[in-house]
Amino acid sequence: MRRVLSFSYYNLPSHLKTCLLYLCIYPEDSTIDRDRLIWKWVAEGFVHHGDQGTSLFLLGLNYFNQLVNRSMIQPIYDRLGQVYACRVHDMVLDLICNLSHEAKFVNVLDGTGDSMSFQGNVRRLSLQNKMEDHQAKPLTNIMSMSRVRSITIFPPAVSIMPSLPMFEVLRVLDLSDCNLGKSSSLQLNLKGVGHLIHLRYLGLSGTNISKLPAEIGNLQFLEVLDLGSNYGLDELPSTLFKLRRLIYLNVVLNKVVPTPGVLQNLTSIEVLRGILVSLNIIAQEHGNLARLRELQISFKDGNLDLYEGFVYSLCSLHRIESLCINCNSEETSFELMDLLGECWVPPVHLREFVSRMPSQLSALRGWIKRDPSHLSNLSELILRSVKEVQQEDMEIIGGLLSLRRLWITSTHQTQRLLVIRADGFRCMVVFELNCGSAAQIKFEPGALPWAEAVEFSLGVRVAKEDGNCGFDLGLQGNLLSLRRYVRVLMYCGGARVGEAKEAEAAVRHVLEAHPNHPRIYIWTIPGIAEVVTWEG
Repeated sequence: MRRVLSFSYYNLPSHLKTCLLYLCIYPEDSTIDRDRLIWKWVAEGFVHHGDQGTSLFLLGLNYFNQLVNRSMIQPIYDRLGQVYACRVHDMVLDLICNLSHEAKFVNVLDGTGDSMSFQGNVRRLSLQNKMEDHQAKPLTNIMSMSRVRSITIFPPAVSIMPSLPMFEVLRVLDLSDCNLGKSSSLQLNLKGVGHLIHLRYLGLSGTNISKLPAEIGNLQFLEVLDLGSNYGLDELPSTLFKLRRLIYLNVVLNKVVPTPGVLQNLTSIEVLRGILVSLNIIAQEHGNLARLRELQISFKDGNLDLYEGFVYSLCSLHRIESLCINCNSEETSFELMDLLGECWVPPVHLREFVSRMPSQLSALRGWIKRDPSHLSNLSELILRSVKEVQQEDMEIIGGLLSLRRLWITSTHQTQRLLVIRADGFRCMVVFELNCGSAAQIKFEPGALPWAEAVEFSLGVRVAKEDGNCGFDLGLQGNLLSLRRYVRVLMYCGGARVGEAKEAEAAVRHVLEAHPNHPRIYIWTIPGIAEVVTWEG
């Protein structure tokens, strides 16, 4: 078997060999995030330029897929059946670790034994202490520390992290999930990061930091800054927004980015996730960000003029693949989604659209009716605050051939019955539709043939008043691919206690008979003990 693996490795193109060898930085049995890995390849210079204007990430994604197709790495799928990570088989890992050791490609150190006294020329370090040791001494006696190009640290090996200014040509620094917060006795002084002027990749996701030093603005070659899952991080230094080479910025912020003009310098940005801004900033500036592929943004405020400015600038973002819009203001309206429906034509690359702002499905209907091909790649659609859902909406959305996840919540439902047809949603994997207490949802025989997880609502009183006394929702002998879970939001307001119990028992009985035995969750809203009886 080793001979077969060796043959497979030596048969790889040189750029794929390099990318595969890089995987030995990860401990055995690691779940390796695909996107994070590709961005590291980009920062290391392993991904070579193709056609002018081609995204290096997309080229790296092609490399990743080639390694999967050649069975050198094992893909890991999310609940929509899409690859989000990979693993390396033990035998492949053993092979590439041996090859890497011979080529002095990566040095795996744990701060003990021979690894502490290693004296060779080190280009890439992977620090992997398996047990936390607050007495462990930082690595200081490795020759040519100034030549190290890449450091990846896995918790709790941050205790042996050398001083940052020692690394004169460092391109990759990944401290993801290492505790650098105030409560940590191993807190790393990030001010030294400003001396790493060759840095391309800085991974600080999940490190519990609350502040980023202003010296980050010295990193003029920085391409990737991952600050995700740092919920105590309140603001970003203004110097960050002078980094014209920044391609990827992922952050969770609780405060507005304060200074007008901060975004217009990010002319290389492709992925911008999680920032909270005033609409007067984003509407004026993000039209300059022509390379954006992913935009995840929250608005603090807005009015009609500013919404119009945002939609106008959005029309210049022709490469958008993922768009997520939130609004933190309590004073929201349907105006933004109305404007999007009227003025914005989704690019053909759009694969994910998420809106947590009040919206009307007329916008979506307009896009589809105008040119269905513009949504031919849409695989995920989330609309968390739709005014109402009509039967026509379900049939139009059901015709989107690539749609794999749908999550819609309506707030002012008027149509009392929605039927999920058998000829729609042919690729749906996760289906979630909540229309509150004002409607019942039924499934035709053969509906959702590939759905593995389903959530839907049932208005108990509506069902009784409309003659569905047995609470037959079309579940029996249906939804044949259901295997993960089914969640039922059972709205009991205005119903008798006996009717609420009868509805829950009827739905549960049918679901428990499903041959795949999915997990069943039924929530009565309010709880049955709280249901107010009424006299008919």
